Amino acid sequence: MNDNKQAALELGTKPVGSLLWQYALPAMVAMVASSLYNIIDRSVIGQVVGPEAIAGLGITFPFMNLSGAFGAAVGVGASTCISVKLGQRDYATAEHLLGNTVTLNLIVGLLFMAVCLVFLDPILRFFGASDVTLPYAREFMQVILSGNMITHMYFGMNAVLRAAGKPRHAMYATLFTVGCNIVLVVAFVWWFRWGIRGAALATITSQTLALCWQMWIFSDKNELLHLKRGIYKLKGELVRNIISIGISPFLMNICACIIVIFMNNQFVCYGGDMAVGAYSIANSIGMIFVMFVMGINQGMQPIAGYNYGAKRFDRMMRCLNLAILAATIIMVVAWLIAMFLPWYCARMFTTDETLISLAVDGIRINMLLFPIIGFQMVVTNFFQCIGKVNIAIFLSLSRQLLFLLPLIAVFPLFWGLNGVWAALPTSDGVAALVAAFVMFRYMRKFRSYGQENNH
Repeated sequence: MNDNKQAALELGTKPVGSLLWQYALPAMVAMVASSLYNIIDRSVIGQVVGPEAIAGLGITFPFMNLSGAFGAAVGVGASTCISVKLGQRDYATAEHLLGNTVTLNLIVGLLFMAVCLVFLDPILRFFGASDVTLPYAREFMQVILSGNMITHMYFGMNAVLRAAGKPRHAMYATLFTVGCNIVLVVAFVWWFRWGIRGAALATITSQTLALCWQMWIFSDKNELLHLKRGIYKLKGELVRNIISIGISPFLMNICACIIVIFMNNQFVCYGGDMAVGAYSIANSIGMIFVMFVMGINQGMQPIAGYNYGAKRFDRMMRCLNLAILAATIIMVVAWLIAMFLPWYCARMFTTDETLISLAVDGIRINMLLFPIIGFQMVVTNFFQCIGKVNIAIFLSLSRQLLFLLPLIAVFPLFWGLNGVWAALPTSDGVAALVAAFVMFRYMRKFRSYGQENNH
């Protein structure tokens, strides 16, 4: 128990740079590995099943965002609350937050699965599925939704592992999931020829095995946070705290869902099913680097949350600055790859020349302003980490609803398919400017707080 408390207490004592590296590296490895196995899924499906299957997978993006929205509302909210409570050394409340996280994930996962399976076809049609892509999207989502409760629980427990001072365990869980999924997707899709359904089954099977290991860790009574009787009954105050913080990533994912639905329909309108497939490829490539930044954000979360709770604002700001620097470097690398190696990226997914040509243009346009969106992502997540929910919600919604959605509607009227693509970097640029304005205003406050605490 003392060793586990020490692991949590070091968030307020160990050098910030070492801490961020310690927490962000496992998270980045885990997030990028997760993104890579999605790429491998799509690559195997594109090479074995065909380009129409890639387009069908593109139709499922809104579903994944919607599922992720409910999962984030619980997982991110709970992990942030736990980090703050550990910073305040309120271990009993942190343990009850763990139990409430398990209960909420069970409830939300089951309800989401039931509703979506009943109305699956109409929802997919609304998401932009055509007669060609609907069968592929349906086969994939039937399996994914059947295991939705497991997916929610798996991601939720990984977030709690990081908050509890076990970033490496969270990384190991993800790496195991990735490795298992890669083996299974090759077996199910390539060898057994189970098609797109086999890829979905590989994902759920690997997450189930990882979840069993996570629950085994939290069953150890020697852990600072562990599962035991009396912590699972939902408490109104704890649930409100979880949801109040989780509402920011929830709304971000909901907005992403709305955006992808609208984009899929615009791509179908101006470019057909192959344009949807190109977006699926471009989005997959971009997400590799977005996942790097999300890993940095996840590493920053327990450090910023703990030091905010402990009123160590100087350490909190140091963590933020280092996270912004790392995110910017990563996104510059992403831009270089997008500008100079897009054909090789697209070729991983398909041999269809039409699809490759569309994807190359899409990759370049989509990632045009990547060097500045790392900053925007870190700043938005920072306000979420310290419980400034309203600011985090504003920064996340402004990019997607206030900027991107109108641009997707207007730009294609003038530039057709290129206009749909161009809306993405334009909204990125405006959102980064807004985030910079908000952050510079609050930096003065945090610095003054830090000076007051030093006297």
